[in-house]
Amino acid sequence: MNIILRTGGPADAEACGVICYQAFKNIADQHGFPSDFQNEETAIGLMSFIFANRVAYSTIAEIDGQIVGSNFLWEADAVAGVGPITINPKTQNSSVGKKLMEEVLQRAKEQRHAGVRLVQAAYHNRSLALYAKLGFEVKEPLSVLQGPAFNFNLPGYEVRLANEVDLSDCDEICHKVHGHNRSNELLGAIKAGTAYVLEHNGQITGYTSQLGFFGHTVAKTNNDLKAIIGAATNFSGPGFLLPSRNAEILVWCLSNGLRIVQPMTLMSKGFYNEPAGAFLPSVLY
Repeated sequence: MNIILRTGGPADAEACGVICYQAFKNIADQHGFPSDFQNEETAIGLMSFIFANRVAYSTIAEIDGQIVGSNFLWEADAVAGVGPITINPKTQNSSVGKKLMEEVLQRAKEQRHAGVRLVQAAYHNRSLALYAKLGFEVKEPLSVLQGPAFNFNLPGYEVRLANEVDLSDCDEICHKVHGHNRSNELLGAIKAGTAYVLEHNGQITGYTSQLGFFGHTVAKTNNDLKAIIGAATNFSGPGFLLPSRNAEILVWCLSNGLRIVQPMTLMSKGFYNEPAGAFLPSVLY
């Protein structure tokens, strides 16, 4: 098959959204897990948002003039995130996914990103194999957690809406935990009104860009992370991603009524530091 790659745009949102929904549902159904998208409209809405986002580089795969897949590279900060990558189930296993991945990795190289990361469904063996062969290494097993908010409060810990004045303190925390910051991504969340900071003993000790699938959270300690999770009124999307190795927080979440929806895997290519604190990755990284 003659696979053609091109840059995507808003006009591609509907076709890519339909494929996105079908691709996620197909692989989830095969393994007995819930799909990340409830319907086509949700997936189309996400694609419309991504194509309109200036920090997301898009690439579209076509065969005989028909869109068969898409992929994205999120370029806001020094470490880039990949996804979602989706391929029409009818053209799976025909090298479309490999070509889409190679395209965004070449883009990351040209843009001189220090590292590239992604999160994949742990039950999807083929994607794990593809990413490994492309140079990604498994860094963290993850559990997607969902359930009702449980209104947990720790005395002396206050969670409030973040503002731009908080940005430097949040960047410092992220740098201490991960060795880099996500400043531009966090600034976008602050402007969107989804970001919150945690204050303890007069200092910011943690923040979240959004507590859910598409947001990331960084905190100095597990108590800080508990305060942020406990203050949430809901967990957006399929849920939030918790490093499964953080046994204290995992057991605490399960004891407060949350359930594990699915396992996922954080993978990285290039720069990566072992985290020196508590964190929740987004579905990008």
